[in-house]
Amino acid sequence: MKKLYTLCLTLLAASFLLTACSEQDPFDTATPDDNPRILDPIFPDRSGNALAVFSTIDRDGSLKMNLVVTPADYTTVTWLIDGQEVAQGTSIDLPLQAGTYTLKLIAATEAGKSTSREGLVVVKPLAADPWATTVAYERILSPGRHACLYGDNLSQVKAIRVGGQEAEATFNAAEGTLCYTVPSGLSDGEYRIELVGLDGTLYGGDKVTVSHAVLVTSGADRVTAGTLWTLTGINMEQIASVEVGGQSVSSFTQQNETQISFPCPELPEGETILRAKSKNGEAVSFYTAQGIVTEKSVVISLERTLWSGHHYVSWDLPDGDPNKTFNLIGQDVFAGLAAGSVLNIHYSVAPEAAYHQLRTTTAWWTDLPGTSTLEFSTDGVHSIVLTADALDLIQQQSGFLCVGHGYYVDLVTVK
Repeated sequence: MKKLYTLCLTLLAASFLLTACSEQDPFDTATPDDNPRILDPIFPDRSGNALAVFSTIDRDGSLKMNLVVTPADYTTVTWLIDGQEVAQGTSIDLPLQAGTYTLKLIAATEAGKSTSREGLVVVKPLAADPWATTVAYERILSPGRHACLYGDNLSQVKAIRVGGQEAEATFNAAEGTLCYTVPSGLSDGEYRIELVGLDGTLYGGDKVTVSHAVLVTSGADRVTAGTLWTLTGINMEQIASVEVGGQSVSSFTQQNETQISFPCPELPEGETILRAKSKNGEAVSFYTAQGIVTEKSVVISLERTLWSGHHYVSWDLPDGDPNKTFNLIGQDVFAGLAAGSVLNIHYSVAPEAAYHQLRTTTAWWTDLPGTSTLEFSTDGVHSIVLTADALDLIQQQSGFLCVGHGYYVDLVTVK
């Protein structure tokens, strides 16, 4: 019995000791001179140099969060969205329009010590909301110039706000684009845009970049030596010279705000370097899938260009609509081609389309011999051999067509 009594006293003393330890606040020992720490929530690591997505919410919700920091009694937390302060304290409940935002938290102590965390907040539009996707370079704008956006439910939009200025917008159903004139007077920089609904409701449209600099957006990937070469982009009237393969061209057959044209020098087939200078002596930039560069590789080809542009194709459109087919290469052009020539059709996908198919036919919609329907989901080149039977059929049935749905014809060459 005495041993049992002693054991009970021992356990009772241990319980008092454990209770004393558990009741102590872990922050009680923090002092004003401690380094601040954000204990919760945990932010994801960057992916390379890019910020990771920290939170994804719907447009009809809000950014809600509670922080745990230490030393709690001596730390002030500042919340920044896209570099602008939006709140202070250890909690936030902030509604945001659809788009992607940079969230930064700064925890600073009275002693002047600080730490920070950064991540992306993605706010998703609702299914019925107007929303502008990012396809390529359509979000790089020049003040006072024409621009278009791609996206969903854009027929419900009557205007676009950029930098607080509103521009009337027109929806092009055939191409699925919302077109507008960029407000003049905007300074260079990044702006968050708003889509103005037919009833005046404002919807997020994410960001655009406004620039007065020259940016070449298309035409700089390949060219046929000795033929007329057209480069398109923004602020193209500011280009003073183009250098390709070590040869400089400063005289253009056409030059305006969106394009320049000039004869390509007689260069050997293969890759070479393309550069350009603006009238103020600055290097011209080129848009690529990997980013914006000031010099890029261009393929010099012995192929002959039959057509170049950006023509949408959809057989879902009504008869008479110019975008129901691609019929922009004359029958007489094919009459001058030799059997065995290879026709290369460069195409790009329309991202808003549900599917993407391409067929080559006569003007009577008869499939060319040896060809079939091409299904695809990424940009590419469709090559067909123009046999004697195919060339004869094009002459007998009134010409050549590209038909199908959900794509753009960008370039047609023959070799």
